[in-house]
Amino acid sequence: MPRYSEKAEKITLPVLPLHDAVAFPSIPVDFETDDKVAVAAAEASQNSGNCVFLVCVAEDDGSAPSPEALCRTGTVARIRSSVRDGDSVRLICECRARADVIDYYKTGHRITADLLEKTVALADNGGIRGEAYCAEIRSSLERMIGFLTIPTSGIRLAARNIKDPALLSDFIASAVLVRTEDKQRVLEEHDPFARCALLLSLMESECRVMECEREIREKAGSRVARNQKEYYLREQMKVIEEELGEDADPDDLSDRIRTADIPEPLREKLRRENDRLLRTPYGSAEAAVSRNYIEEVLELPWNRRTKDRLDVEYARRVLDRDHDGLSKVKERILEYLAVKQLNPGLKNQIICLVGPPGTGKTSVAASIARAMNRKYVRVSLGGIHDEAEIRGHRKTYVASMPGRIINGIRQAGVANPLMLLDEIDKLASDLRGDPSSAMLEVLDPEQNKNFRDHFIEYPFDLSDCFFITTANTTDTIPKPLLDRMEVIELNGYTRTEKLSIARNHLLPKQLKRHGMSRRTVRISDAAILGIIDSYTREAGVRSLERNIAEICRKAARKIVESGGEIKYVTVNAADLLSYLGSRKVIPEKICDTDLIGVVNGLAYTETGGELLRVECAVLPGSGKLELTGSLGDVMKESAKAALTFVRSVAADYGIPDDFVTKKDIHLHFPEGAVPKDGPSAGVTVVTALVSALGGIPVARDVAMTGEVTLTGRVLAIGGLREKAMAAFAAGASTVLIPEDNLNDLEEIEAEVRKGLTFIPCRTVSDVLLRALAGPAPARAEQIPAGAGSIALPQMSVPSVRTPAV
Repeated sequence: MPRYSEKAEKITLPVLPLHDAVAFPSIPVDFETDDKVAVAAAEASQNSGNCVFLVCVAEDDGSAPSPEALCRTGTVARIRSSVRDGDSVRLICECRARADVIDYYKTGHRITADLLEKTVALADNGGIRGEAYCAEIRSSLERMIGFLTIPTSGIRLAARNIKDPALLSDFIASAVLVRTEDKQRVLEEHDPFARCALLLSLMESECRVMECEREIREKAGSRVARNQKEYYLREQMKVIEEELGEDADPDDLSDRIRTADIPEPLREKLRRENDRLLRTPYGSAEAAVSRNYIEEVLELPWNRRTKDRLDVEYARRVLDRDHDGLSKVKERILEYLAVKQLNPGLKNQIICLVGPPGTGKTSVAASIARAMNRKYVRVSLGGIHDEAEIRGHRKTYVASMPGRIINGIRQAGVANPLMLLDEIDKLASDLRGDPSSAMLEVLDPEQNKNFRDHFIEYPFDLSDCFFITTANTTDTIPKPLLDRMEVIELNGYTRTEKLSIARNHLLPKQLKRHGMSRRTVRISDAAILGIIDSYTREAGVRSLERNIAEICRKAARKIVESGGEIKYVTVNAADLLSYLGSRKVIPEKICDTDLIGVVNGLAYTETGGELLRVECAVLPGSGKLELTGSLGDVMKESAKAALTFVRSVAADYGIPDDFVTKKDIHLHFPEGAVPKDGPSAGVTVVTALVSALGGIPVARDVAMTGEVTLTGRVLAIGGLREKAMAAFAAGASTVLIPEDNLNDLEEIEAEVRKGLTFIPCRTVSDVLLRALAGPAPARAEQIPAGAGSIALPQMSVPSVRTPAV
């Protein structure tokens, strides 16, 4: 049996990498390269007898090859010709022998390798076995030539003249094998006979592939011949659609339907729709409808979800960093995350944030999504009056599309986003339907797991969505819809909270937007408080942010116009006049002296709390009651109830019994252009009437709030936190509140509680005892039973500064 001999020699040569090419021993190579490593190797070959190591780049990403990207077997070659042309070099190399890499070294652009050069010699060309391999290789070559499109006469002639099977296998591999990986496999085989066997296997595989390709080309050619005209027109239309960006291949849709992660019943539905599309004339309206429907359905994330981050402490840090205040919302989210840790199967909640404009309802939703690692999508519902905006249109209509809920899911790209339904209180309705009724299914945890959009026509599971809705008021939200949501009321920001928000959020945001920093513009806390008090009247901070932006703009202009002389601008409270102009809001203050018929009431509006002064004038007349100040019906009825109660206790405060027939009473609520309503001014009206009719002054530093009944009871009111802030800002020292509101005192910030004395009152007599500054004739300390007042003994009313409630 013939054997071969192998001679090995250890050498060190510069490495010349080849891209998509393999060099074989005894076969010259001619190529041009601008690879910096290859150029460096060609230059360094002068120190190694013009010899280099040609090796294929295994992982070619287009960049300069590294040692890790090079193969471990290559060819030792001598450079016969080297011509430099700019950054590239053209080389003609004579390949000598195979070599295995021991190790690579890289210095700058040059790579050097320690090699083991191996020279293999066959005795008598391998004898009979070698001759058999050569014959088989030539036979495979003849078969393969029938598939090749390159000139093959030279290859045939050379193959007939080569008798050495080792050399023949190298020659054939370099000439006819297509894949670089296959050529490298042949090069790495040192055993000549094993190399021949490997080459035959690779050639057989190539022949099968090329035969299959030829069959496909013949079938395609016959199909084109049968449908030449139709095919040509279709191809033209495809090219036109590609240019217009409207490419949609039905075959591509079939593949997408087959591989899409969707429910099986839906997959079958899409297959039927696609079959209908294939039978529909190309370019027809029906084809466009079907194609649009399939693409819309496939784009929905039926089973894609993000993993919730349930770290309560991390969520707390995110929410506190992004927003000051909003404690109720933050606590509710942290509670949800804690419960979700204990019960991973808990379905998502539906929360409705209700509060005045500018209090952070929309922005806090984005922070919640970030804290929970949820995708965030906002759906604006303001002004929607068509049910199809929620449920979508039937796909048969022209320009039909899914509703806003499904579009939001598609926009998020996952089936469990945090979806903000903004301005849900501003949904409208007309002859096209009632969108709020469509929202009943969306916001019902028992129904939304099978939400059916009219366009999709297949149930979509919305139960994993975290819905947060926002509203300015709940009055316009239908009761069935409101019942499905957990309402969290957001009160207006306090003065201290606005200062913190401006300092930590608004000012940095505006400085960045105007290309400045805290070193460039310095706005003092006193200036910010001046803006809050004298230039804004709002529950939120939008006007505050606009005023800060105006200061930044004027400061930027001042710095630019100075030509570099002014490096920074400092804004103090005294500078506000030059930056923002005259004051836009004049803060309400208590009177300087005790007055008769003038009482400090408290009101709660959408912009926060306000001091509502009530004035009463008594004139000779016939018993008329005049009410002015743009009052609502509830407030008018409250004033009439107060007058009735005063008539019942007139004698106790020295008020003549005939004032009803001989006196006209005028009650005025200043700022007449501002609408006012609500029952909480009842005790204020009673005090003003008693003061004016009895000639008793009212303490100027006392403010009050509470609803009054015909029997003299003082009922609980809302908005105590905001009303207390208004009394504190106006300079009052005492606030009379209903006894039932004692528990609300803990919501008032510490600074306000420290600066005010809160006195709980059960009856109107408690209010009058504390509010009236002077004695009255025959004034009783107790309202007698039977005179229209509540039959309770007079309470000993304590003062409350910081109650432990």
